[in-house]
Order: sequence, then structure tokens, then C-alpha cells
Amino acid sequence: MRQQYARRAQVLTFVMGLIALAIVVQMTRIQNSAEAAVFRQQASNYAYELRTFYPDRGEIYDRNGHLLAGNKSVYELGVDLNTVRDPHAIAFALSSELGENYDRIMDTIINPPDGLSYIVVADYVESSQALKLQELKKALQEQAPEGTLGGLTGLQFKSHPQRSYPEYSLGSNIIGFVNREGKGYFGVEEKYDTLLAGNPVQVLVPTDPNKAFEIPRVPNGTTLVLTINRDLQSAAEDILDRSLIEYGAQGGTIVIMDPRNGELLAMAVTPRMDLNEFWNYGSIYDNASDFNPAISMPYEPGSVIKILTMAAALDSGTVVPETTYLDTGSILVGGATIQNWDQEPWGVQDMTGCLQHSLNVCMATLSTQMGAGSFYSYMDNFGLGQLTGVDLAGEAPGRLKIPGDADWYPVDLGTNSFGQGMTATPMQVMMAASSIANHGRVVTPHALYAMMRDGRQYNVPAQFAGTPISQQTADILSGMLAVSLESEGSLALVPGYRVAGKTGTAQIPVNGFYDSTQTNASFIGWGPIDDPRFMIYVWLERPSSSIWGSETAAPVFAEMAQKTVILMDIPPDYIRQQLVAK
Repeated sequence: MRQQYARRAQVLTFVMGLIALAIVVQMTRIQNSAEAAVFRQQASNYAYELRTFYPDRGEIYDRNGHLLAGNKSVYELGVDLNTVRDPHAIAFALSSELGENYDRIMDTIINPPDGLSYIVVADYVESSQALKLQELKKALQEQAPEGTLGGLTGLQFKSHPQRSYPEYSLGSNIIGFVNREGKGYFGVEEKYDTLLAGNPVQVLVPTDPNKAFEIPRVPNGTTLVLTINRDLQSAAEDILDRSLIEYGAQGGTIVIMDPRNGELLAMAVTPRMDLNEFWNYGSIYDNASDFNPAISMPYEPGSVIKILTMAAALDSGTVVPETTYLDTGSILVGGATIQNWDQEPWGVQDMTGCLQHSLNVCMATLSTQMGAGSFYSYMDNFGLGQLTGVDLAGEAPGRLKIPGDADWYPVDLGTNSFGQGMTATPMQVMMAASSIANHGRVVTPHALYAMMRDGRQYNVPAQFAGTPISQQTADILSGMLAVSLESEGSLALVPGYRVAGKTGTAQIPVNGFYDSTQTNASFIGWGPIDDPRFMIYVWLERPSSSIWGSETAAPVFAEMAQKTVILMDIPPDYIRQQLVAK
């Protein structure tokens, strides 16, 4: 009997061994087959998924750390059609809390597109509103009878970032805006869109929430620090808005720049828009050039160009400050008669008197004495008719006709000398005039002060665009412009500070003819002239109280300059001179 049991045990053991061997062989075959690769890939797909991570857009600050553009969380509200229980409750809640259309939401939930299990019923919902709805959903769930679901079951909340502008319309023309697709338009937002947006990253991430630590960190977009002074920007916008009312102007611009390095300190224009409501753009602006006229709307600037003509005449040796001429009130250039602004003769004048009285005949005399070749060469070196390279989107080049152009005529040599028959933006004129304020060197205007990324700050160096005139010419002309303002008791004078500057009154072409009742009133000035820290450009469009820049733009310059020296903490001349003497 024992032998019989022993034989059975041996047979059973042999059979089990064969089965075990067969299993091992089969496992080895499967692991090394193509089938196994598919199984492993499927297992991998269940464990990981390919996802795209978008970085937070970089923030924008002013030079003193005030936030101008940031990000906030908003919510997408959707409905899971597999779990929704009461479409009426969801539609009623959203119509009550968000003002959404009840019928639209009901129709969306009841008649969804084929194949969808999730539909969006509202987006860009503020956090406070989303929180109220979440609390309501929770309360209804708690009040529901045991074993049932609350009325807002199926309503889901997904947060995502949205661009936020805490200063609303302040500096809107400089900053620009970002639409809901994340694309920047105008200003800094468009010019530095790629830097601000950062780089999306595609990676495999675990689907197992216990492995969330494996999700990679995506670097945020680059943060930008602007040269803009938020307080000075606010003051410029306030002064501009009040000036439009006081002088009955249809629009205006005030730009403040440091002539030593091209840093834009403020740039106020009209109209402006609340950047948080960028969808109103079309109802505020007729054309893209309206968004920032300081860089995108060339106009005939008039007599402010006379400072460039005088700079060219002095630098070329055509005249010296003491050179005199007999002003008869008119001059013939290219077969056309050019007259002074008042159509009167001014007798014997030196070059400072020529600037003080803003004599068109004097300027036309200088340009014709220089000749077209020399005059236009200087204007080209000043950058007229060219882009300045300012780092704001939407800049326009303006137009300076030159001999050889189909529409250039010999009379243009005379009219261009006092800013007529050519167009430029305030930014172009300021860049050209910086050569006078900055001892002969032209600065490139810019709005970016520094970039911040990965905890490091990279400052933007000043850039220079050439030396069209000598230091001696620049310093002499700056003094002449200061004397001309002081001699006439200009409304542009700033108590305690010696400033240089020039008015401009340009008639506006209407239907091919200049309308003497409609003008662009301008003023450009800088100071203190011994150490210029600011340059201010004022442009008032079609002022109705007076057509003259000396009576409208000049006093606006003075008010803006007084506010600038306070906010920039620039001591009066006598205090600075005492400090230098010590």
C-alpha cells in the first residue's frame, strides 16, 4: 500500500513539474514577443499621459516696483452630462449669480452636440463668483435627502489664469493688452509677447495622483520692469486731460523722456482704455494708430522743427549765433513765396531773435543757404522719416521728402525748414532733439528698464544712434533756446529752473489746403539746461481757445515740468550750483 502511494506521489510530482516548466517557457516566450511590447506600452499609457504645460505670463512693473500687469485666476464652468441631475437648478443658479441667459444654458445642457460628455456653460468667471457657486453646490448637497444628489451635481469648476491690469487705463497706450487667446496687442505686451509668454513644455506626467511630485516645474514668462514712473505717468495723464478741457483740444499727447539715456518716464495720450475690458477696443478707437499717437500718428509738427534747422546751420558753419539778416517778411523759394507766421517783416535779427520770434523766413533762408544736399543730410542724420526703434509695437516712420522723390519740389526745401510739408511723430522729434540736450549724441528711446528671470535681473543699457552735431553746437543752441524763452517771457518758463525749448504751431491740411483756423499746437523743451534730466513734448490737436502753441502747449509744458522736478526730486538751479561749488 505504501509503495502504491509512493508511486502516485512521484507521478503527481512529475506532472506538476511539467506544468511548471510549461508555464516558465510560455512566460519567457511572451516577454520576448512583439505582443509583450504592446502590453508594456499599454501599461505605460495607463500610468502616464502627454500633457502641455503653459507658464504663467510674466508680470510688468514700473521702475519703482508698482505692478502694471499681472495675472489672476478665473474659472471655466462646465457641466458633466453623465452626472448632471437637475439642469433647471444649474441654469437658474448661473442666471442668478452671473447674469447668464437661463434659456441658453438650459438648451445647451438638454441639447448638447453629439458625442460630448462635457460642455462649457460659462468662462472667465471671477473667483468670488465661482466661490459662491461652489458654496451653493455644497449646501444643496448637504440638504439633499440621504442617498440622493444635490441640484448642482454635474456643475464643475476649472481655474485658469487671465491677464489683470490693476491700474485699469493708466499707461494703457504703453502697456497694451492680452486677449483671451493669450496674444499680446500693442505696446509692451505685443513688443515683448514672446518673452512674457514663456515657453510651453510637453511632458509625460503620471496619471496616478500619488505620483504628482513627478510633474515638472514650468518656468514662468519673463517679468519686465519698465522705465515708466507710475506717479509721473498719472500726473501726465491728469494734466493732459485737464488741458484738453481748458484749451478745447480734440486730443493730445505728453511724453517725458530722460535725454541722457532715452528712458521713457511717462507717455500720456488720449483716448485711453481700461485694459481689463480689452473687448471695448473697437468702440474706443477707429484705427490702430489712435492707440498711441505718440509713436504711431505722424503729423506736421511745425516750428518745433526749427531747432533742427538751426542746429544744422550752426554745425555746418553756415551761421554763428551773432549772424544777422534783414527780415523783409517774405522770401521766394522754388518759385513760391514763403511768409512769416504773422505775414510781417521783423527787420534785422540775429539767430537768437530768429528762434525767439519763430521766423519762417529766417529758417527758409538758412535751408537755402545750406543747400538741399547739406540740409537733408542733417535731417536724415537726425532720424526724420525713419523709425526710432522705440520698443513699443505700432511705430510709424513719418515722411521726409527729399530731392529725387516724385512729389518733392524745390519749395519743400523752404517749407521743410519750419516743419511744413513733412510729417513726424512726437517720438521722432524727441529723439532728434536729444542730440541738442545730450551734447550732440542722439539717444534711442526705450520703455524697458530690466528683465527678470529665474531670480536674476538683466538691466537694459542705453543705446545711442549717432552724433549728428558737435557738442559745441548742441551746447550753444541749448543756451540760445533758453535765452529766447527768457527774452519773450514765455509761458513755458519754470520758476527756479532754466529750461530750453521751442513752440510749434502748424496749420492742418484740409482737402489739400492749409486751414488757418485749425492747428496742431506743440512744444518741446528740456532742463535744467546745465544738466538735462527731462525732456517733455506736448502736442494738442486742434485747440479752440487759441490756435497758437505759445498760448496752449507752452503753459502745459511748464505745468508738466514743475510736476516733473518734484516727482523726480530735482533741486532748483541755485541749490545744485551750490552743491557743485562745494
